[in-house]
Amino acid sequence: MLIHHLNYHPDSSRLFAPIAHKPWAIFLDSGRPKSEYGRYDIIVGEPFASVCTFENDATTFSEIRQHGQVTVSHEDPFSILNDLIAPYQASQNNLPFSGGAVGYFAYDLARQVEDLPVIAQKNENVPHMMVGLYDWAVVVDHREQTAFLVSHGFQQATHENWAALCNLFDNPTLPATLDFALTSPVSSNMTFNQYAQAFNQVKDYIAEGDCYQVNLAQRFSANARGNSWAAYNKLREVSPAPFMAYMNFGALQVLSGSPERFLQVIGRHVETRPIKGTRPRSDNEQEDQQYAKDLQASIKDRAENLMIVDLLRNDISKNCEIGSVKADRLFLLQSFSNVHHLVSIVTGTLQVGKTAIDLLRGCFPGGSITGAPKLRAMQIIEELEPHRRGTYCGTFGYIGFDGSMDTNIAIRTAVFVAKKGDAGEISFYSGGGIVADSELEKEYAETLDKASSLLSVMRFFKRAV
Repeated sequence: MLIHHLNYHPDSSRLFAPIAHKPWAIFLDSGRPKSEYGRYDIIVGEPFASVCTFENDATTFSEIRQHGQVTVSHEDPFSILNDLIAPYQASQNNLPFSGGAVGYFAYDLARQVEDLPVIAQKNENVPHMMVGLYDWAVVVDHREQTAFLVSHGFQQATHENWAALCNLFDNPTLPATLDFALTSPVSSNMTFNQYAQAFNQVKDYIAEGDCYQVNLAQRFSANARGNSWAAYNKLREVSPAPFMAYMNFGALQVLSGSPERFLQVIGRHVETRPIKGTRPRSDNEQEDQQYAKDLQASIKDRAENLMIVDLLRNDISKNCEIGSVKADRLFLLQSFSNVHHLVSIVTGTLQVGKTAIDLLRGCFPGGSITGAPKLRAMQIIEELEPHRRGTYCGTFGYIGFDGSMDTNIAIRTAVFVAKKGDAGEISFYSGGGIVADSELEKEYAETLDKASSLLSVMRFFKRAV
């Protein structure tokens, strides 16, 4: 194994900046130094293989790039990734990640798992899955204040380029000031009246017994130009969170400010941390504390949280040892820059012979952002939301060659698609769970509270409109 010690800095964006412009460069960011919850940052680049999954006329196919060749497969994308990782086996060490698969699994990949109608408008430029296999990584441990460049050395190219990689991260060159600007106002794909109509339809479905909860979201978008890395740096400044990510796939760039863990696997230990229950933050300390107390005491929010805990217990049970799944903690208060949340912790033990990817497929997409029952909620989402969700409510993260995994729920997440040069569209979604006693105005306001960090970033760059 190759290990090189790097100088520690509390802001790991300094280490990522020299490669931020390169396609397939990815920064899994714990939001430090401002976020109090995260510990590790992971930086990868130059994958030696990749899988991109697309949908064309209701047919799904994957392009697999490896050994300088491109092959096309119509197999299940999760199975493709399992097979791609299988030849590279490594033992666990003291670092969370030393090489493996990193990328995103879009919400729309759920069509490989569930039978869903085709109603909402597609996101033409957003593949269902983009995952690379990486032989080296920079890992920053903020608790121990250490940083390493590491590799299992599976690829000869890594050995040949090791000295250059060490020099790159020993002496990171910060780029000149980056430019990013909106070139149109931010707009939603739902007016308040349209949201109200969809909200009332959900309430009707609940009253008829179709479902108990549905997560309903609206999409915000604007034209923009420039380097989205600048927008991401603003996002991590105004709203640091423990499961952030910046992913550069060339014409497609993803900026995530997620506070929510989806699935973690260490050895055979499985953990998920669903979020359900939200209140806004306030600049007035007394009012802010009252919001937090109201959330912790809310019977409605605790019931919603418990509903999703039960859903996730069922999902992870598919690939965990019988009797091992339990809710360790319920209704923990976590406070972020723009909202308070209720978080619960569910754990289990992965079955012998099952992989982290098997677990991911069995739980995909996360129940905290669909509703319950999951399949019916997803069918209703497809019916009522005007656009497909794309990356929103999918998952980002890593799957190590050692079998480990850590992934987020892709909320508070924007996608920038460049269409001509550096000009394109930036879009993001915000939603909330609707139950029988939900109130229209409060639910609509919650979507705006959750979107506030990204809307703040958009306002900052609005100066050029």
